[in-house]
Amino acid sequence: MAARWTMLAGLLLLLPLLQSASSSSMVFKLDGNVYPAGHFYVTMNIADPSKPYFLSVDTGSDLTWLECAASNGACERCNKVPHPHYRPGPPSYKVVPCTDPLCDTLHQDLGTTKHCTEPFQCDYTLTYADGSSIGALITDKFSLPMVKPPNDHPDLAIGCGYDQGVNAGKVTTVDGILGLGPSSVSLVSQLKNHKIITKNVIGHYLSTKGGGFLFFGEESVSSSDVTWVPMAPRTPGKPYPYSPGRATLQLDTKSIGAEPMEVVFDSGSAYTYLPELVHSQLVTALKASLSKSSLKEVHDPALPLCWKGNGPFKSLDDINKEFMSPISFNFGHGVTMTIPPENYLITTEQGSACLGILGTADIDLYLIGAIAMQDQLVIYDNETRRLGWTHSLCDRMPET
Repeated sequence: MAARWTMLAGLLLLLPLLQSASSSSMVFKLDGNVYPAGHFYVTMNIADPSKPYFLSVDTGSDLTWLECAASNGACERCNKVPHPHYRPGPPSYKVVPCTDPLCDTLHQDLGTTKHCTEPFQCDYTLTYADGSSIGALITDKFSLPMVKPPNDHPDLAIGCGYDQGVNAGKVTTVDGILGLGPSSVSLVSQLKNHKIITKNVIGHYLSTKGGGFLFFGEESVSSSDVTWVPMAPRTPGKPYPYSPGRATLQLDTKSIGAEPMEVVFDSGSAYTYLPELVHSQLVTALKASLSKSSLKEVHDPALPLCWKGNGPFKSLDDINKEFMSPISFNFGHGVTMTIPPENYLITTEQGSACLGILGTADIDLYLIGAIAMQDQLVIYDNETRRLGWTHSLCDRMPET
């Protein structure tokens, strides 16, 4: 933390929800990192009496949900989360019925068909690359201590995820997901509907030092400092809500891949993902750019492709002494997102520098994860349907 910060600012950083200069915006402190935590997360206080839960900041989905225990306290096929499993109960929680419009919206977002076999419950299934989560839509109270009464304890719809599928049992660093998509079921859309914020605008600052900030509502940064692109239209059932359109991928000035591909922003993914063929081409080009360096490929359990130099990499500053080639996404019309080496590499516990861009056969697009969005303010403006980014010192509280 910068030495010139006042003691008051230092104390404010201890609060999960920070006082905003304007009543039309909210600022939250973030914890976590790309490695080793694998998440940037916010602390939300939910239920009555309220209890804290860590929620991964996820612009790649709409629904906010928690791993959820049944009324008897049991949580079958759940993960080992940081806090006792969320257990909905009186007096604050209510079941969202299957006939509620929010249930229709949720299933439209997921591209699924709802089945009202239980008329008093909106069931859903979330599908991920490495598993699934089955749950039901409910409402419960959120404690927002810096919001003026009577809006400081709104009832908001969230998912009660009671079955994490065959891959359950893992130790995780978060209790659930904070879905920040544009859908009416998302938390930010609900906050606007409750008139707690005036605009459906989201921004995050993710720091390479770990932690950062998240804001909802008005942004104070000058638009002239931000690179803006229109949001691509979202089709029903499309899994990733935020896309700046199609782009070509480059390493230095060398194009990777033959054709432009759709790009999506997903802060809930720690790493950046490319289709396997494009990833293979990028790795080949990256290795060629390092052929005259002293770097050697090494095995490291953290990620598939890692290097070491004459000594261990202790920080991202060490990385910048060896890796020089930026990666960029060129959207045309003079719009480019440039990713420096410290935003596509991590330093591991074993002192390696590892590539935080992975290949997968599951996508036919470029997925920009949290690693590539570090040390930038990224803005999702759902009012004017545009996305923006600008370099920022993300370990300092934004002046919203």
